[in-house]
Amino acid sequence: MLDSLLALGGLVLLRDSVEWEGRSLLKALVKKSALWLVYHDFFRDPLNWSKTGEALPGGPLGALRAMCNRTDLGPVTIALDSLSWLLLHLPCTTLCQTLHTVSHQDSCPPGDGSPVGKVHVLGLLHEELHGPGPMGALSSLAQTEVTLGGIMGQASARILCRRPRQRPTDQTQWFSILPDFSLDLQEGPSIESQPHSDPHIPPVDPTAHLTFNLHLSKKEREARDNLTLPFQFSSEKQEALLRPRPSQATSHIFYEPDAYDDLDQEDPDDDLDI
Repeated sequence: MLDSLLALGGLVLLRDSVEWEGRSLLKALVKKSALWLVYHDFFRDPLNWSKTGEALPGGPLGALRAMCNRTDLGPVTIALDSLSWLLLHLPCTTLCQTLHTVSHQDSCPPGDGSPVGKVHVLGLLHEELHGPGPMGALSSLAQTEVTLGGIMGQASARILCRRPRQRPTDQTQWFSILPDFSLDLQEGPSIESQPHSDPHIPPVDPTAHLTFNLHLSKKEREARDNLTLPFQFSSEKQEALLRPRPSQATSHIFYEPDAYDDLDQEDPDDDLDI
């Protein structure tokens, strides 16, 4: 999956951190996909002050917008090292609009009606430099997000792919970068090699210092089991209600009507003057 990221098209975000850098993976993916490379160095002279003519007059965004006016119809891969630099120097809305236009260029045919090849935008993003707002905006634009991590010195990539009318896919790929920036896919670390707790350190009991007792003794458990709660309808209560003993005194209700009682069963509402 990791070696075929650029075949999916659209915007691919490489999210790295201080602990797990992503520039080596960016170079490995560029090497794997690039047959013809055009390089723009905006770090040395981002505003073209030296007038060397190497930088485009529009700066980094001018270079991106120039891809929308290209005349060749083949697929193009745009590697941005890095999106964090652009996000720190440009408005977030402007950058997102440009990335959306460039990454969806293959759906907009040129004037002669010929189909345009897919445009792959591969952007490196240092997520520790930005807040949740810009990160969420770029995440909503990306068709694929690659979050770098790892364990015990072995790097991993969590790949989240979003496609129209399809369920998102989420998987983890373990890899390493060779000295020539070749991508070497690997198996994940085995369970035996993952760090475990020291057997010489006794485990901590979370119930050791509680102010109440979570455990019952044998005597307390027997007393709890033999206790009949008031709301429980036991068989003894049922037998006592349905079959009263003959020795028990029965109760009777004696009613003596007075002069104002209405005993007419045919018209019980006669006294209401309705």
